[in-house]
Amino acid sequence: MKRAELLARARRIVVKVGSAVIAGERGLDPDRLADLGRGLATLAHGRGVLLVSSGAIAAAAPRLAQKPQTLAELQAAAAVGQPELMRAWQEALTAHGLGAAQVLLTAEDLTDRRRYLNARATLERLLDWGVVPVINENDTVMTEEIQFGDNDQLAARVAGLLGADALLVLSEAEALFERDPRLDPDARPVRELDAVTPEVLAMASDRPGSAGRGGMKSKLLAAKMALDAGVPLWLLPGRRRGVLEEALAGAEIGTLFRAQKRRFGGERLWLAQLSRHEGTLVVDAGAAEALRKRGRSLLTVGVREVHGRFAAGSPVRVLDPEGRLVGVGLCNFDHQDLRRAAGRPSRELAALLGREAPEEAIHRDHFVLLEDR
Repeated sequence: MKRAELLARARRIVVKVGSAVIAGERGLDPDRLADLGRGLATLAHGRGVLLVSSGAIAAAAPRLAQKPQTLAELQAAAAVGQPELMRAWQEALTAHGLGAAQVLLTAEDLTDRRRYLNARATLERLLDWGVVPVINENDTVMTEEIQFGDNDQLAARVAGLLGADALLVLSEAEALFERDPRLDPDARPVRELDAVTPEVLAMASDRPGSAGRGGMKSKLLAAKMALDAGVPLWLLPGRRRGVLEEALAGAEIGTLFRAQKRRFGGERLWLAQLSRHEGTLVVDAGAAEALRKRGRSLLTVGVREVHGRFAAGSPVRVLDPEGRLVGVGLCNFDHQDLRRAAGRPSRELAALLGREAPEEAIHRDHFVLLEDR
């Protein structure tokens, strides 16, 4: 499929805009926002468009006496800047007849299955109303435990959540290069890929851009998440004038990651893309092989170690004896009961726990197999 056909056929598109794309010398760049507003309006003809936008801290700059440094200062700056960022996008979108709605998320919102489904329902309704959801990580309450890492990965999660047809990531980078062009001016751009392999990851630097947390490695991790969900990701030079219109016309710019077959769907996609897990189980070699090669459930007899505190029904990681990731699943036991049941066959569980108990620690229907990452 040609690049122009990719977006021409799309009915739902997620656009991610990085801080460096819309940040000016002091605050937001109104010319860039106006240009992107026109591009988003062009994309929105006959399509649902969702916007994931960084820039709250950059938006706060004119109101701050000095650059924030500590976590508390950064969160306070985000609180000051978020209304400014939303106001700027509202002006850019309403100038072209588009409504806008603010949506703030944390990783915790998409870790809890009920909240995940509620977020999807809300975003679906906004699209039904013809409104552009403007989504940002809720930096004001962000901590290491509940952050996505950056908005690249948030955008990939949103694209999978909504079953988007394309994810457009606008960055200050022109494209993915064979090597970091800031260190090697002779590095050549890579125009098209169909997978994010270890070799591709090795091309990237995790050094962030001028105004954001995400470096190229973050964008590649987001591309991997998007491809797992069957969503193509197109990395575009965000500061290029008319970049969204060029993309719609199929221009040979940026780097296109073409999606092949959707790897996960439904609950398995949610499990695969969780950024936080409630606990970790270490299983024996036989259980790891049964999960990896035979698609079996995890029985308590195969559990060797239980780490963390979690309730029954919580998502947990499963590691093999060498510490390599096997997958992620919903555990049928809380941490206390599973520690008692670990290494014991299913027939002994009722007597051991004093009640009827599930046969499986994790049923195969609620488990997703993952390579180590």
